[in-house]
Amino acid sequence: MIPDSYMLDKQAQIQPTTQGKKVECTSCGLANLCIPHGLTTEELNNLDSIVKNKKKLDRDEALFHAGDKITPIYAVRSGSFKTSITSKEGAEQITGFYLPGEIVGLDGLGGIAPSSTAIALETSSVCEIPSLEFDKLCAHNHGLRTSFMQVVSREIAREQQMMMTLGQMSADARLAHFLLTLGLRFKERGYSDVEYNLSMSRHDLANYLGLAVETLSRLFKKFQSSGLVDVKRRSIIIIDYEALCKAANTNCTRKAS
Repeated sequence: MIPDSYMLDKQAQIQPTTQGKKVECTSCGLANLCIPHGLTTEELNNLDSIVKNKKKLDRDEALFHAGDKITPIYAVRSGSFKTSITSKEGAEQITGFYLPGEIVGLDGLGGIAPSSTAIALETSSVCEIPSLEFDKLCAHNHGLRTSFMQVVSREIAREQQMMMTLGQMSADARLAHFLLTLGLRFKERGYSDVEYNLSMSRHDLANYLGLAVETLSRLFKKFQSSGLVDVKRRSIIIIDYEALCKAANTNCTRKAS
């Protein structure tokens, strides 16, 4: 039985909080995953001049709502978020999960009201980047503009891969692909890609993967009984990496850290 919620315990602490002080891009441990990657000292200082450290958000607290008039973009500092859209009939569709170093709110760029709502999955914090000031900086900083375009490109590529996963893969492959991909995202942050915790509820994960909650529960049991993964409360341990790759219809070989 999958518990209602898995928490990103250690992973949520990737970016430590400096009480009462602004964490600058120049000293952030997530800079290589975020917009600051590859920027010159001058460009970093320019970016630092507009970035604001927002207070921590509690679990289930909204970062922004769909339709908000002026929405900054946000870089996740700690914790994790989910984004979702809601149909006219009130049906919710989870559109993404975001980890430290990733950007939330790209659908609100250019003065357009965001189509999604972002909710903290646990105690989380973000860096707030005002859209108008950021646009002006990008217009005069080629390196910053290039770095941001790379961030946007990675997000588009991830969304396209997810569309393929949902549109063409079986239920087994969807879950296997998600577990492998999430592990790789943790590895980019200096953590294990085969042993980690989840922060999203099983309802949210099932929604994201286009599965019924009962189906997701059966799949986890199937993966565990087959020796692919071990599920203990909030913990996921990938036991047979190659077999999980096969279940995901993916040719992948795990490289030693």
